[in-house]
Amino acid sequence: MVDLAKAINPIIQGWITYDGKFRKSAMSAIYSDINEKLLSWARRKFKSLQRRKWRASQWLRELYRQYPTLFAHWRVWSWVAE
Repeated sequence: MVDLAKAINPIIQGWITYDGKFRKSAMSAIYSDINEKLLSWARRKFKSLQRRKWRASQWLRELYRQYPTLFAHWRVWSWVAE
């Protein structure tokens, strides 16, 4: 998971830097899309999550609780509290 974060964090940070200045209202949708892609990745990677979307969602939320700064968009958007 850390390798994935290292690979995509520069891209996400670039979006936050650029789009965050010009399209702040659209950032929430972008963050949700990123989380959906993370869920899809986890469901492909871990066999126990393949057919269990809710369990995959819970897994991602628990990952956020343990490592709230793992992904760049988690640092600026607290989606678990919603």
